[in-house]
Amino acid sequence: MIHKTAIVDSKAKISVNVNIGPNCIIGPEVEIGTNSVIHSHVNIVGNTKIGENNQIYPFSSIGTPPQDLKYNGEKNLLVIGNNNKFREYVNINPGTEQGGGLTRIGDNNLLMVYCHVAHDCMISNNIVLANNVQVGGHVNIQNNAIVGGSCAIHQFSRIGEFSMIGGMTGVLSDVIPFGLSMGNRNNLMGLNLIGLRRAKVSNDNIKKMQLAYEIIFKTSNFRENIEQLNNDLKNNEFVKKIINFINSDKKRPISLPPNK
Repeated sequence: MIHKTAIVDSKAKISVNVNIGPNCIIGPEVEIGTNSVIHSHVNIVGNTKIGENNQIYPFSSIGTPPQDLKYNGEKNLLVIGNNNKFREYVNINPGTEQGGGLTRIGDNNLLMVYCHVAHDCMISNNIVLANNVQVGGHVNIQNNAIVGGSCAIHQFSRIGEFSMIGGMTGVLSDVIPFGLSMGNRNNLMGLNLIGLRRAKVSNDNIKKMQLAYEIIFKTSNFRENIEQLNNDLKNNEFVKKIINFINSDKKRPISLPPNK
């Protein structure tokens, strides 16, 4: 159902069972999948593709041009998956030429009030961004990460899977998978044990991850310390993810424990 006060461009592709509330604006290049609900006063424009079963709450702005002075009107894209909830005042921008022209949001994510996701970000699945999280351009957030309220994530940062960022943290350095990071400028405070247990990771795997963590981060020479891990730890599926994350981009700083 499309409310009589909504302005939906005739070229927009609206699937069946989509509800569009009062005073919404839907642009000509927008696609919205089945069973999605667009609550009142939502603005969706640009080359924006939205999947199924999404809910977008009042005063959200989706697909407006990137907040990047280098952007000069070139073709770009915003792709949003299925089963997401974007609460009030969420803002998401499409990509830029420098980042491949694409911003992507996966499935089953919750973006709370006043969240901003900038151009060229890759937001995976089952992620929670609490109120007022600000995600800079080119950020990659992996599956099942949780970012606490009022965090600011610096552009090009990587947030590993199942990691937890404490509220009001300024994220300047990458956070390893399963890591717990917080502080005025983010320090690594250990593993996200609560998240691991909620995910039903076995105690044996958690113990191996803790041992590997202690070895890797015992000094600031964390990449060299990886070589001290025995084969049992190196071959553990969870430890492997931490090692691969660290080694996959050696130009990026990694969040370290305090005083390392």
